[in-house]
Amino acid sequence: MRSLLLLSLLAIAMNTHAQSADAPADPPQDAAQPKTALVIHGGAGYVARASLSAEDEAAARADLERALEAGHSILAAGGTALDAVQAAVVVLEESPRFNAGKGAVFNAQGGHELDASIMEGHTRRAGAVAGVTTVRSPITLARTVMEHSPHVMLAGDGAEAFADSRPEIERVPNDWFDTDRRRRALEQAQRQAAVGEAPHGQYFGTVGAVALDRHGHIAAATSTGGMTNKKWGRIGDSPVIGAGTWADARCGVSGTGWGEFYIRNAVAHDICARVAYRGDALVDAAEEVVNRVVTAAGGDGGAIALDVDGNIAMPFNSGTMYRAWIRPDGSRGVAIFED
Repeated sequence: MRSLLLLSLLAIAMNTHAQSADAPADPPQDAAQPKTALVIHGGAGYVARASLSAEDEAAARADLERALEAGHSILAAGGTALDAVQAAVVVLEESPRFNAGKGAVFNAQGGHELDASIMEGHTRRAGAVAGVTTVRSPITLARTVMEHSPHVMLAGDGAEAFADSRPEIERVPNDWFDTDRRRRALEQAQRQAAVGEAPHGQYFGTVGAVALDRHGHIAAATSTGGMTNKKWGRIGDSPVIGAGTWADARCGVSGTGWGEFYIRNAVAHDICARVAYRGDALVDAAEEVVNRVVTAAGGDGGAIALDVDGNIAMPFNSGTMYRAWIRPDGSRGVAIFED
C-alpha cells in the first residue's frame, strides 16, 4: 500500500512538472504596473508665514490630506480618475478653509455665487456650473450636468432649475456657506475698493484636483466661490473649460488665480497644448504659462498639472499655494509655502 502511495505521488509530481514546463513563465517581478497619480490644490495666494498660526496650518494640511486620501483610495481600488477628482474636491468644498463650498467668499451683495467644472480627458466630456447659490457641492452638480444633460455649462437660475430636477443634488440655504473669516475679507475688500485699490488677493482659495487612473485616463476638476466683493454676476475661469480646467488624453490641469487672466490666456488648455503639439515636458509647459505668460499679462496665481506618465507640475507665483500630491511611486507630500 505504501509503495502504491509513493508511486501515485511520484506520478502527480511528474505530471505537474510537465504541465509547468509547458505553461508560460510568470511575468518578471519588475514588469510595469499600472500607474496612478493625484495632485490637488486649495488655492494660490499670499499668506505670510508669520500670519498663519500653527493650529491653522495643521488644520489646512489635515484637510488637504483628507482630500488626497479620498481621491487616492478610489484610484488604489481601481476606480476612475473622474470619481477620484470629484471625491477630492468634495472634501475641500466641505472645508471652511478654502474658497469653495462652505468657505466660499462673499459677493458685493453679501451672498455667495459658486462655480465649478469637471472634465474627463479621454472622452472630452465636460460639465460646468456658474453662479449657483443653493447647491452644497457645485462639483457634483457640474458632473451631473456632464452626465445628465446635453450641455456643458449651466449658469444662474437655469443651473438651479436643473438642480431642482435632480433629487440626488443636496441643497442648502445660501447663508450655509457663510464664515466669519470670509465676512471679514469682504469688509476689507470693500474698504480697499472705496479708495481705488486693485483687487489683488481677493480671488484666492479655489480648489481643484487632477488624477491619473490605472487605465491611463486623466480627469480634472475645479471649484470656487470666485472673487471677494464680485459684482454683476462676475464669473471667473474655474467653470470655463480650457481656462481653469482642462483634461485630454495626455494631460490635465486645474488652475487657481486671477480668473480674468486665465480666461484671456486659456491657461489650462495652453499648458496641455504645449505638451501635445510642441512636445514640451509638462513641468516646462506649466512653468512657462503660469510664470511667464500670465505674469506678463498682469495676472498671478498657480496651477496643478499631471500627464499620462504620472509627472506632476505645481507652479505658482503668488507666494503660497496649498497643494498635495501622490506620485506613481507612492511618494506623497503636502505643502503651502514656496519651500
